[in-house]
Amino acid sequence: MRRVAGTLAMTGFLVSHLFSQGMQDSVYHIEEVAITRELIFVKEQAGMKQTRVDSAVLESKVGLSLSDLLSENTSVFIKNHGRGALATASFRGTSPSHTQVNWNGIHINSPMAGMVDFSLIPVYIIDELVLNHGSASLADRSGGIGGSININNRAGWNDTHRVEYMQGLGSYSTFDEFLQVGFGKNKMHSKTRIYHNYSANDYAFVNRGIASIDPVSGAITNPIDTNDHASYLRYGLLQEVYYRPGTRHLLSMKYWGQFADRTIPRPTSYEGPDNSNLNRQEDLDHRLVADWKFYGGFGKLLLRSGYAEKKLDYNQMNQVPGLGLIPAIWSESRQQSLYNTLSYSGTFEEDLSWEAGIDLNYHRVGSADSVSGAAYEGRRNEVSAMFAVHKSFRDRMNLNLLLRQEWTDGIRLPFIPYLGMDFRLIEGVDLLLKGNIARNYHLPTLNDLYWQPGGNPELLPEEGFTVEGGIAFQQEFSGNLMKTELSLYRSQIDNWIIWLPSYRGYWEPRNIRSVLSKGLEYNLQVQGRLSEFTYRLSATYGFTSAVNHGDQLIWSDESYGKQLVYIPLHSGNMLARLGWGNLFFSYQFNAFSERFTTSSNDVSRRDRLYPYYMNDISAGSFVHLKRVDLSVELKVYNLLDEPYHTILYRPMPGRNYQLVFKIQI
Repeated sequence: MRRVAGTLAMTGFLVSHLFSQGMQDSVYHIEEVAITRELIFVKEQAGMKQTRVDSAVLESKVGLSLSDLLSENTSVFIKNHGRGALATASFRGTSPSHTQVNWNGIHINSPMAGMVDFSLIPVYIIDELVLNHGSASLADRSGGIGGSININNRAGWNDTHRVEYMQGLGSYSTFDEFLQVGFGKNKMHSKTRIYHNYSANDYAFVNRGIASIDPVSGAITNPIDTNDHASYLRYGLLQEVYYRPGTRHLLSMKYWGQFADRTIPRPTSYEGPDNSNLNRQEDLDHRLVADWKFYGGFGKLLLRSGYAEKKLDYNQMNQVPGLGLIPAIWSESRQQSLYNTLSYSGTFEEDLSWEAGIDLNYHRVGSADSVSGAAYEGRRNEVSAMFAVHKSFRDRMNLNLLLRQEWTDGIRLPFIPYLGMDFRLIEGVDLLLKGNIARNYHLPTLNDLYWQPGGNPELLPEEGFTVEGGIAFQQEFSGNLMKTELSLYRSQIDNWIIWLPSYRGYWEPRNIRSVLSKGLEYNLQVQGRLSEFTYRLSATYGFTSAVNHGDQLIWSDESYGKQLVYIPLHSGNMLARLGWGNLFFSYQFNAFSERFTTSSNDVSRRDRLYPYYMNDISAGSFVHLKRVDLSVELKVYNLLDEPYHTILYRPMPGRNYQLVFKIQI
């Protein structure tokens, strides 16, 4: 049953001056919008494709999870198991573990599964979001064959005091609450964010996983079902403290703690009793990072230490007559990680700079199922050394050479080089020809090696080469700004790891001989003013071909040369936002081509996922009352009530609503 939650009033800030966290050389203020021209010809980023998500997008998506933001506003495809459920990334057609995720400089991918559940990351805790595509991720670490996603927090030195509260009320008994308190002066600043999200998540849907057939007419009827046993709860705290004892020193500490509890709905194909296969998962995370930055006359020194801990409990229960609920699975997983970074960057001359760093990381994990008795423990020590040199030639060409060497458990891994170039086609104009070539390397995860049952300690690491080229352009015109970029890439990855069912009765990871991932990415952003209206328009398009080129004798003709499962060939999105006086309106559009759930790409099978097009709108108003800013916004998701799936047998909601109130003091 669909429900729109009732009304609570506390309101808040929506539209403030928007600014880019990137490098700037000119700013044009237009009412609520600050149009920022970023430097795109930077020798430290030569050849790299980087997407910096606009602060206006972060503000408009503040009540959503990071999975929703990435799916709607970037070229990253999100495999979503349902509203509030597991959501993983496919960056440039690669696997979830090929997307490296960093929070304030520490790596938060699970050392067990190698991936990140983006449904557990609220946009509310993000001040800056930067995507490094493909080989650009080597600036962070190795293993990001698809790319890397960097989540950062920043001190609000200009906010001597700030209180912000937001309340969201939505369909399916959904309630969101966010509170932020910040204060400080020139030497010290503190920022505290608290959030709470809950949803019964009981939306109705047409169940196309099961059907009844009329014996006379042969007509097929799909029942209307409810997404029951699918509620989720999440609450957390982000605390930041910044201290500047002098002009050359900056110390910071950030802590992020979160608890999530969710029940997991059964697939739509399930036709068993209601009291069987009841799934539940709890996640408890603690992350802590401390930085010391020293700005000397010759360069910048960074010393960073971090700690991450995760407890994940999963159980599946069945009702047994006379005994009650009996667990079929009772799994407990524990992960602990230590991170240490030392880096120094300097400048010899204005056109020549360098950077060197070393990372020392340690991971310890353990998993046990008390029902089956299966268990394993694992440890991993990582050492990574990096050196980069950047050279500019007469403001027409930038070269970027990056070298990385890593050791895992004392074993030296293959050497990883990166060479990137930017060339300014017209003197004084931001029209750049870009390109890079690089090697990359990705180790099997601890689950790949040791999971019981099914782990394969004989797995080979994934490795390959990437070649990328493109063109970027940026231009200001009459108080407006346009930025656009087109990138082409080709990655040949050998020993690709994939989990497959085995003759033993369980799934096992294996190496495919080779996967070829190639495609293009295009993005456009235009913003400014037309008469009395302010506007922002951003759009992306991706063509992604990820094809299995393994051994035909092993994989047969049915899968050889076919697109990998769940990877759309075409994807795109657009966000348009229009402001007039105290009113604003936005429109979000997303499109995805068909996806296959079998390696044969058989179009005759009923379990392929059809293309879908998603439309969302929102409208609201804000008002300034001396030192208080108030706003209210109504959001309509899936405006046309489109039935769709991103994962087989996992339905998504139809048209639904959210009402958001904000207040800022």
